[in-house]
Amino acid sequence: MAKKKAAPPRTKRSTSPPRRSRARPQEAPPDQLTQAQVEKRRTAVASESKLRRQDERLRREDLRFNMLRSVLTEPLLSKVQEAPAGRFDVIISLNELFKDGLGAALKIVEDRAMAWKVRYAMVSNYVFACLTGEQLLQLADETQQQIQGAIDKKEDTRSAPVIYRIWDDNDVHLSLTRSLTTVKADAAQRAFQARGDGIVWAVLDSGVQGDHEHFKRDQSPFGSIDTLALRDPIAHWDFTPDGRSRGDDDPGHPRRDTFGHGTHVAGIIAGYWKAADPQGEPVVGAEMRNEQDSKRPLRRRETLREISGVAPACKIVSLKVIADEDRADEFKQTAGQGKVSWILLAIDRIQQWNQNGKRLLIHGVNISVCYDFDPRWFACGESPLCVEVNRLVKSGVVVVVSAGNGGYTAFLTGNAKPVPHYADMSITDPGNAELAITVGSTHKEMPHRYGVSYFSSRGPTGDGRSKPDLLAPGERIVSCAAGMERQKYEDPDDGQGRVLYCEQSGTSMAAPHVSGAAAAFLSVRTEFIGQPERLKEILMETAVDLRRERKFQGAGLIDLMKALQAV
Repeated sequence: MAKKKAAPPRTKRSTSPPRRSRARPQEAPPDQLTQAQVEKRRTAVASESKLRRQDERLRREDLRFNMLRSVLTEPLLSKVQEAPAGRFDVIISLNELFKDGLGAALKIVEDRAMAWKVRYAMVSNYVFACLTGEQLLQLADETQQQIQGAIDKKEDTRSAPVIYRIWDDNDVHLSLTRSLTTVKADAAQRAFQARGDGIVWAVLDSGVQGDHEHFKRDQSPFGSIDTLALRDPIAHWDFTPDGRSRGDDDPGHPRRDTFGHGTHVAGIIAGYWKAADPQGEPVVGAEMRNEQDSKRPLRRRETLREISGVAPACKIVSLKVIADEDRADEFKQTAGQGKVSWILLAIDRIQQWNQNGKRLLIHGVNISVCYDFDPRWFACGESPLCVEVNRLVKSGVVVVVSAGNGGYTAFLTGNAKPVPHYADMSITDPGNAELAITVGSTHKEMPHRYGVSYFSSRGPTGDGRSKPDLLAPGERIVSCAAGMERQKYEDPDDGQGRVLYCEQSGTSMAAPHVSGAAAAFLSVRTEFIGQPERLKEILMETAVDLRRERKFQGAGLIDLMKALQAV
């Protein structure tokens, strides 16, 4: 029996007078226009067409200009052209195909630096220096002349120049309790004794506070812990100008952390602490938003009973690449920032200790510092830092880097009003390096519910490769407090005593979760030591799918327990 069709619902008749529509005045049909209106319309159409053609021409010219090969890469070239008398920190990449060999190319550049009385440093095929715009333009002109000379003699132009490229030495900036459970590290510690024993991890950051209680314990569930105790030839080292100015044999201050970033990162990877009071101690500094004054957050104390790094028994090497203070002399530096060249110096030191892969004394590296990628560099993932990161991985070292915190940004409208929005293709260097494990952020307790953190940089890379690789907790992560992060919570008059831990957020906190998981994995599955690419595959294959877009979550949330069970 067919169902009776339901009658449509009766609408209530409105007793209010109908609203007048404010229709836009319509233009008269073309055959009804006056001669003046016809001319005005023709002029407007012609003007719009002319602007469209000009815009297209400018776009083509801009594209052609940006795609032209140059010795001075962008944005350095534009900076030099704007201020040729200025001074610029640069990375000079020597031509590895130079006809007389790399050593001869290095000698030529050294001689020029000495003639100009310029301080310089060297790593592999890179020379770091601070040069004037005129000097840079002179080097570029000489390189072009060398190429032209080879063309005139019908020789190979690839082996003619001494210099391959000159890059801007970019500034780099700073991008566990319940989060331990999120990555299944607690279960792996119990089931597999995955504690990081025998594994050494380098932290390239603002330093690690050497006297923090988290890194030295006579007793713990994992035995005695001395996270920062190292064996020769490995040593903590300061690669900032402040550290290098003290001489080649002086390590500087790698065990001093003025900004508290590196210590927080290291505490996520390794170490352990337990309160003397079974009920816990108020040693955690935390912040809340102040509705009355948004610039002055409310600070409070939280109680902590026990805390562990993801790989508590892992050894940490502090390689300092973030400056403590400003210096305007010949050792120029800015407090709270680093330089790409300083990171390259640190990577080169690791290669020396490891004898370029012949003996692995350093098994992994965590880099939770970053800088924005400029697409005019011609090849995403091919900057000097990305190249050296890939080379380090090829030598057998696991390299874990933060994806960056550019996932939610703002652009300015025509009236200069900022409009916030999510940003794709916001992965930073060295996260663009193909072989690095690039880590985005998720919620520390409920990753399935909240997914990818709003600030976490999204992929793909600028050249279309899939990044990030993994997710890990990065929101309000509790770890070691040091320097400024410790000082802002301690008040000698409140009677609450010392602050040992604090909360920080960012992909900088997500990356060390993966570093710790990798160290814990290698301490159990030692056959994978020296196989970082295979380890990356395992961690990605066993990651938990949060059912988010691939360019947001990568392979998903790292799961140490599943990774250990898979092999």
